[in-house]
Amino acid sequence: MNEQLTCGFIGLGLIGGSIARALRKFHPECRLLAYDINKQALMDAVSDGVINTPLEEIGGELAACDYLFLCAPVSENDSYLSKIQPFLSSKTLLTDVGSVKTDIHLHIEQAGLQKQFIGGHPMAGSERTGYGSSKALLLQNAYYILTPCREVEAFRVHAFSELVASLGAIPLVLSYKEHDYVTAAISHLPHVIAASLVNLVRNSDSREGTMKMIAAGGFKDITRIASSSPVMWQQICLTNRENILSLLSDYIASLQQIREEINSSSSDALYTFFEEARDYRDSFIDAGSGPIKKSYALRVDIADEPGALAAIATILALNLISIKNIGILHNREQESGILRVEFYDEESISKASRLLCSKGYTIYEID
Repeated sequence: MNEQLTCGFIGLGLIGGSIARALRKFHPECRLLAYDINKQALMDAVSDGVINTPLEEIGGELAACDYLFLCAPVSENDSYLSKIQPFLSSKTLLTDVGSVKTDIHLHIEQAGLQKQFIGGHPMAGSERTGYGSSKALLLQNAYYILTPCREVEAFRVHAFSELVASLGAIPLVLSYKEHDYVTAAISHLPHVIAASLVNLVRNSDSREGTMKMIAAGGFKDITRIASSSPVMWQQICLTNRENILSLLSDYIASLQQIREEINSSSSDALYTFFEEARDYRDSFIDAGSGPIKKSYALRVDIADEPGALAAIATILALNLISIKNIGILHNREQESGILRVEFYDEESISKASRLLCSKGYTIYEID
């Protein structure tokens, strides 16, 4: 990997800041430039030794960039594209970090930049925002989906994949259309369903709030993502509209089917419905077993280095704390923490949280 890379950032929030920090950590000789309307973020990044050159405005300095990361809000990418295009050199590989890809690819085509654009979607994130919440470890062992335009030469795709991997992430190359369909199924539609289910309970609850009172267990677990940013998910629904609508229609049809099976007391069909769902979910890497119930789990930030996971397990074992399930979270778009550890009961998770905190680990409890 060429350590003399020059990388630029348009936007230095949570994701942009974390990529910049990772570049500084793993490629300390890189030259990093950044523009952000938040001048304090730029000052902090310079003070932290992350950014070499803060940019007062978008201009000719960007021509030196080998990679230019568009990390502004998705709704602002169009205007930034027109601003940066006059200053792009042919060597610059342009990329973004948005969670929907169709719109940005269409705008890239309109701008005639297909030969130098690879869409990017690091599937890591946090409930926190801004440069102050960024960290080099955010990308560790997280999938980083790449959606290159067909006109991009293979060597550039390979080089960018290597750069992403060098930051600790797991590069995965998809077409932008496949990306948007896949994320609609595994992320966007589940957010719609979770929000709809929460609203159903809210509208169906008694004056005494009985449903709300007893929803603190499994119901809260399966609807946790309904606590995500309304603004962000409003924009995602609008920008990935066709895929979400298609899958939503399929989902509604499946609900109608199961409604008929419940109505007709089709015991075999009902059993098959739940059995197939259980078996498929249990095949996921981090899936637990059994029916949905309260999950006594927490997430821990660990470095991607030999023995890091074993150290956690050893600390817990020496203190007689049993682990039910443990695994790396590869898709952390709406979650904090790299390692997920599940316990058998409330006492165990409370003890583990206190113990790991005392050892200097950063803990995120799942609520």
